[in-house]
Amino acid sequence: MNRGGGRGLPVIPIKDANPTKRFPVVTVLFIALNVLVFLYQASLGPVRGGMLATLFSLVPARLFHPAAASAGSVPAGLTVVTSMFLHGGIVHLAGNMLYLWIFGNNVEDAMGRLRFALFYLLCGITAAMGHALTDTRSVIPMVGASGAISGVLGA
Repeated sequence: MNRGGGRGLPVIPIKDANPTKRFPVVTVLFIALNVLVFLYQASLGPVRGGMLATLFSLVPARLFHPAAASAGSVPAGLTVVTSMFLHGGIVHLAGNMLYLWIFGNNVEDAMGRLRFALFYLLCGITAAMGHALTDTRSVIPMVGASGAISGVLGA
């Protein structure tokens, strides 16, 4: 059964039908923060932007094996959070922010602003740690809000 509008295209939601009682302040702040970080990184150019991503991304080896951390790097524990605000490209960012915009407002409305903010961050941290624990010696940087967004979708 083809669910892509008859043309074999994937179905990508652009809105939902669940009205909210109040403006989603926290959702908009998270979207703005993600977009601003992406724009800042892009403004640095490929070399300096890549260095910024490397410094603030979660690298399991730096987290679980402190000797792997290079001098002047961001504290490894902090990268569990900072990595959630970096993205690997415009498509990665756009996909995450689209789903946050569509579904985050309803979850924020149901939970309240503070609980939603804490929930979002906790989901992102849990996902990042779950991924990092699969290979604690990995030196591959991990970025993105996908874990936090997945938590919002689950809620």
